[in-house]
Amino acid sequence: MLNFNDMKEQDIVILLKKLTSKGRNFSVRKLAEELNMSASSVSESLERSKKAQLVDRNKKRVNTLALQEFMVHGLGYVFPAETGRVIRGIPAYVSASPIKEQVSNSSEQFVWRYAKGDARGQQITPLYPSVPEAALRDEELYQLLVIADTLRMGRSREREIAVAELNKYIQRYVEEQ
Repeated sequence: MLNFNDMKEQDIVILLKKLTSKGRNFSVRKLAEELNMSASSVSESLERSKKAQLVDRNKKRVNTLALQEFMVHGLGYVFPAETGRVIRGIPAYVSASPIKEQVSNSSEQFVWRYAKGDARGQQITPLYPSVPEAALRDEELYQLLVIADTLRMGRSREREIAVAELNKYIQRYVEEQ
């Protein structure tokens, strides 16, 4: 039997995708398709998020206050980012929007592994393996995942920027609902 109390990395990816909904409710099938996940994984994830009170009891609306609190204060502890060697991929963390425009110019690049990527930099493990492809299909999701990476591993100033950017997305989501 599954224990729905244990949050998983894909739960955050799914919740962030729901923040990009522009007032529409994604079906489980549509979320699975857009995120390269199985429908059963998405369904189980939404059940865990419901138990954690990160979505409403109908699993349609994100509890933005709880998600914001978890991302700011817990994400880096529960799902810390790991760095690796220099690889080819797509820009991530402070090397991608919306963070890169607001931090001092760093010569160090950070990337998520992606064979078709055109950037080289230090590898960062994404929250979930399908993140690079899903991010390339949805610019808003890409930016939210960059914000999440910054909250997972950023320094104080970078985290402040990420919190402000996250709050913009959350405010937009609340207004659209």
